[in-house]
Amino acid sequence: MEKKKVMVGLSGGVDSAVAAVLLQRDGHEVIGVTMRIWNGSVEAGAGPTGKRSACYGPEEEEDIEDARGVARRLGIPFHVLDLRAAYRREVLEYFRREYRSGRTPNPCVRCNRMIKFGILLDEATHAGIDVDFFATGHYARAMFHPDGGMIELRKAADRGKDQSYFLYFLDQNRLRRCLFPLGDLTKGEVRELASAAGLDVAFKPESQDFMTGGNEPLLEDDAVPGPVFDEQGGEIGRHRGIGFYTVGQRRGLGVASGERLYVLRKDAVANALVAGRKGSLAAATLTASEVNWVSGIPPRETLRAKASIRYRQREAEAEIDPAGDGWVRVRFQEPQAAIAPGQSVVFYEGETVLGGGVIDDAG
Repeated sequence: MEKKKVMVGLSGGVDSAVAAVLLQRDGHEVIGVTMRIWNGSVEAGAGPTGKRSACYGPEEEEDIEDARGVARRLGIPFHVLDLRAAYRREVLEYFRREYRSGRTPNPCVRCNRMIKFGILLDEATHAGIDVDFFATGHYARAMFHPDGGMIELRKAADRGKDQSYFLYFLDQNRLRRCLFPLGDLTKGEVRELASAAGLDVAFKPESQDFMTGGNEPLLEDDAVPGPVFDEQGGEIGRHRGIGFYTVGQRRGLGVASGERLYVLRKDAVANALVAGRKGSLAAATLTASEVNWVSGIPPRETLRAKASIRYRQREAEAEIDPAGDGWVRVRFQEPQAAIAPGQSVVFYEGETVLGGGVIDDAG
């Protein structure tokens, strides 16, 4: 690739730092940018281990300083963009709305779609940061299709770290401006490169959640206790607020039973949970909306592919039927357990991400 001007989203972690290192070594002009998203409006509790465990929380200033240190070490320009209002609007309020409606949102997908690959780029342009490409530390690959000019989104070489699931919303226009320098590396190789480059973040722990102390601080204001019903409609217990539960959850139901019970459904209208046996969690179909096809070309007829209903779950054979503008119906060859409305379903053909959408219902 001819030498270009590249903006790297520096999070303060090792992955994005090494992305910057690799781009600089390739001779590109690299600019580091970090988002400021923590506004203190939500009281985040301490993580369970007392260690840094989230991308949203009061440790943000330390992360920003780590990112600044990486930029200083590499001798590249560094900018901090204030996205606190946008993050609150597009991620935190979305998270609350989804849980209030009985769904289980995926804040990482939402943040990537609306903030990192959306508003961040717009704000950088407004700040006068003019670049050719945007790079991140995601473990994924963007590659030209061998038969033409289309760009494919593919899984990372390190399957244990692959993050293509979180990027299914990328279209051709965005992919043409994206670089994923870590796509062919393992996590171990990334840490070795960081250490060799003298970066202080080489062995920094990874974020484990999107919010320090877990998600509960965001949900407490909306928590209204209600009934837990069995599959026959009998009340068997009380929950502390449907936002604290997700489909497939077993622990914390507070129901005395001689057998293990799982959350089967969430009824936001009745403010109720339905609990039952594990076997009742399986469903063979789902519908999804907000569907994006990476190629930009939606299928006109039934598409046979593999589909994953949550991050790191093995893809399952499925038939995907177009059901209208931005909608699909997915039929699995074998029933899938704990399909949760609000989560994302992502479609694959081998290593290639075909697209995905947000699950609306299962049955």
